Amino acid sequence: MSASGAALLAISDLHVGFPENRAAVEGLRPRTEGDWLLVAGDVAERLDAFESTLRLLGERFAKVIWAPGNHELWTTPGDPGLRGEERYRRLVQICRRLGVLTPEDPYAIWTGEGGPAAVVPLFLLYDYSFRPSGTTRAQALDLARGQGVVCRDEFLLHPEPYPSREAWCRARVRESEERLESIDPGLPTVLVNHFPLLRAPTRVLRHQALAQWCGTEQTADWHLRFRAAAVVYGHLHIPGTSWHDGVRFEEVSLGYPHERRPHHRAGRLLRQLLPPPRREWSR
Repeated sequence: MSASGAALLAISDLHVGFPENRAAVEGLRPRTEGDWLLVAGDVAERLDAFESTLRLLGERFAKVIWAPGNHELWTTPGDPGLRGEERYRRLVQICRRLGVLTPEDPYAIWTGEGGPAAVVPLFLLYDYSFRPSGTTRAQALDLARGQGVVCRDEFLLHPEPYPSREAWCRARVRESEERLESIDPGLPTVLVNHFPLLRAPTRVLRHQALAQWCGTEQTADWHLRFRAAAVVYGHLHIPGTSWHDGVRFEEVSLGYPHERRPHHRAGRLLRQLLPPPRREWSR
């Protein structure tokens, strides 16, 4: 159960390797003792920083629910050399040790104001299907390379034991779809994924070639099919509210220090999902 006045809050892309971001995260506080916090990925690239950050948040919020980003899956120099699925499972183990819920755990039910709703953290990755129309994957990658905007995932995010990141994405989509279909059909959901579930939000990217590392067309109808009361994502580092088919989508990135925007002023780092805020803000 949730305490009176409690809210379901969200943030993503903490990137605590930057001292400014670490300081911002250390300043995060719940508004009531019953607040839940959804963390939509990219907490940190190093396992030790990931663990210390989620431990801090877990001590402050009534419940913390995490969905992985691409940076957490990177295999970087100086960090334990875990790759692909093995690294993801280590992240899940850390979360479970801290009492943080993951995409591998039973879905929590928000019963506070605006509920009930099943809170669904997702791990889906991407399959390059957000690429320019009429191009193959290889052509889209060549286009990106020509623009000098290739995602570092190509070098640091390894898919083992899957043959490719696309194959890993397909497997995650199938598994997540099966679990979503098992939710009570009378229960709304809050869908939490690091990458946008729709291609539309990527239209704001300065370099459209980057969109191919931002999601999959396989989830284009999930906000309707699975009765989303809200959809939470990050990755783009362009925070704001948008509406698609009458469903509220929230990009909740903290982002990099040089990307700070006016909404990042004190008290506005956390985005309220439920109960729905009285005043909406948009890009």
